[in-house]
Amino acid sequence: MSHKSNDGKLPSRRTFIRASGVAALAGIAGCSGGGGGGGDDGGDSGGDTTTDSDSGGDSSGDTVEVLHGWTGGDGAAAADALAEAFEENVDGATLDFNPIGGGGNQNLDAVVANRLQSNDPPGSFANWPGPNLLRYEGVLGSVDDVWEEEGFEDVMIQEAIDLHQQNGSYRAVPLGSHRLNCLFYNVSVVEDAGVDVDSLNSPSAFIDALQTVQDETDAIPMTHGMSGTWTTTQLWGAVMLGVNGYQPYMDFLAGEGSEDAVRAAFEATAEMLENYISEDASSIGLTQSNQNIINGDAAFIHQGNWAAGAFRNAEDFNYDEDWGFKTFPGTEGMYTLHFDSFLYPSDNPTPEATKTWLSFVGSPEAQIAFNQFKGSIPTRTDVSLDEFGPYLQETAEDFAEAEFRPPNLQHGLGVPSEVMTQLNEVISSEFTGPYNVDAATQGFLDAVSN
Repeated sequence: MSHKSNDGKLPSRRTFIRASGVAALAGIAGCSGGGGGGGDDGGDSGGDTTTDSDSGGDSSGDTVEVLHGWTGGDGAAAADALAEAFEENVDGATLDFNPIGGGGNQNLDAVVANRLQSNDPPGSFANWPGPNLLRYEGVLGSVDDVWEEEGFEDVMIQEAIDLHQQNGSYRAVPLGSHRLNCLFYNVSVVEDAGVDVDSLNSPSAFIDALQTVQDETDAIPMTHGMSGTWTTTQLWGAVMLGVNGYQPYMDFLAGEGSEDAVRAAFEATAEMLENYISEDASSIGLTQSNQNIINGDAAFIHQGNWAAGAFRNAEDFNYDEDWGFKTFPGTEGMYTLHFDSFLYPSDNPTPEATKTWLSFVGSPEAQIAFNQFKGSIPTRTDVSLDEFGPYLQETAEDFAEAEFRPPNLQHGLGVPSEVMTQLNEVISSEFTGPYNVDAATQGFLDAVSN
């Protein structure tokens, strides 16, 4: 297969970033709205994944600079596989694939913001669609031609079609879909504790199970990395769904949340964090938290299913034998939706090569290469899942059969970035120990209603 550029159909000159767009970016560099879906917490480095594929075909032969945050155990292997697939399948452009690790996506977001403000954008960068695109309003160009020429509307899931548009034009291309309402566990630890995972059908039942693990084993009942606030905001979202159900969660995202529902979610989350996480939780992040499951030092972890990517890439750590999955208690029949995507800056230094890259991102080759290692599933509906293993095959079935697909709270689909930042600030100030339920409840309600 060859994804070639489209001579005569792409802009011959750059369009400049509108002043309003630059102003809107002014506060991004210091925001704390990032999270683990696009990167890690500064663990293992992914190294230099620049590819040097042969030039040819109809393209200009430009090298496209692409920034991403996949540098840890849940992402580096997937990023490498994606770069290798580009080199193998694409003629006419080369890829400069640069990882920016640390702090979830916060470091990546800061670099991108600075580059955009300086009129020095990369060709493309990894980020999230939906309301998250609002932070880049005025600085993203249209990739309608890519979507049309590649026939993406005919093969992408509906949510991808809806959420990758801004002001009537496509601004990004999806690479894969993560699920956020996940509970993973170490099989041996849970069996030693005598916990029946299938019986965990509510957050209260889950809390009872955590107590059982604590009583019956020496393991950490729930590993939870709190070096960044995003993990707790993300956990609260799952608990909110589990305690209250779909509609109260959606009402909250819309700024019409019930105080009782928000408080109940904080009360349950506080009970988990006050009693069942490790003493060093405040100093560890995603990579170490995943490792606690792999090492058998912890029973459970709530994470997006990028954790499954870390488990898949661990040596001698197999699904069903060593680790297992349970839909987060109380959220059965739901698939909390998240996307990994690549955005297109309007003042693009390499417009043809960048659109060649984005054409590839949405291709079967890219989505198979990346997602099987990332713990996510393709956004295309026409690709084989034979290489994905049983867990991701089950995830795809859950997506297809889900009664509800609520957008995630932490990673850009549920609320705009400025609201996400406010929520994380509330967690930082009121809910990192001690856990002030009253203040956190009011802070969350204020954040979404402003």
